[in-house]
Order: sequence, then structure tokens, then C-alpha cells
Amino acid sequence: MPCSIHHEESIVFMNIDHQELIQAMGDAVVVADAEGKIAYWNPAATRIFGFAEDEAMGRPLDLIIPERQRARHNEGYAKTVATGITRYGTSLLRVPALHKDGRRLSIAFTVALLSGEDGGVAGVAAVIRDETARFEEDQKLRKRIAELEAASAQQTN
Repeated sequence: MPCSIHHEESIVFMNIDHQELIQAMGDAVVVADAEGKIAYWNPAATRIFGFAEDEAMGRPLDLIIPERQRARHNEGYAKTVATGITRYGTSLLRVPALHKDGRRLSIAFTVALLSGEDGGVAGVAAVIRDETARFEEDQKLRKRIAELEAASAQQTN
């Protein structure tokens, strides 16, 4: 559906093609079903994680989760699906992730729980941003601050 704009009393109404919007977003949108299998993967997810859509679809989220975090993630995911409660709908979660080539990423995301016909959680949608460059810069700055503090402490001794 094309986007159209209507002006009524200084308010702008738009008919938005939601699929086009999600495809055009700079942030990754990944949707997984109740079992944690990938059901939606936008082009930004391909750019961030390196997996093409056809490589990701139907695969478990473990595809992008580092081995050390998988058990904790899977436990939390199952609990969220069972209870319908998450604190990450409005709070940003920052975690490590994996790129297809094996390198470690630093991502930040929020989630939305998707309801099924029975009212239970049928899936989870995540909007994900790659913060690897910011995380690495923060690490460098922390290291430099520690070096300067150590040098300052040595000078005062």
C-alpha cells in the first residue's frame, strides 16, 4: 500500500505501508516464534549480523547468540513466552552477539511481545541496533582514563 498524506485541521494522517517501513529501517527487526525460531529478518538484520534472510529464517536465535549467553537467553526467553512479561519492552538491553563471520558484536535492543489467537505470546519482535563501534570506543576511553589515573597516582607517590 503506498503512503498517502491527508491534511485535516492541521493534523497529518498517513497511510503507511508497514512492511515497507520495516524493510527500510536502519535498525534490525528480528521476530522469533514462541520456540525461538526466526520468523522475520529485515535487510538491516542481514547488514548487522551477516546472515541473508534465507539463512536465518527458521533457525533458532542461537544463530546470533554467543555460546556463553545461550542458556541464560533461552531460559529468559522461555519464561517471557510463558508469562507474557518482559522488562525489555521499554528498557534497552545491551548484550554481546555474533556475526556470521564469528566476530563479536555489541548490540542494544528492545522487544515487543506478539499475541497469538489464544491471547498468549506467539512470538517476540526485537528492534536491534549495532553498538559495536560505540562499545569499543567506550572501552578505549575507560582504558585511557585508567592509565591516566595510574600515572597521576604514581606522580603523587
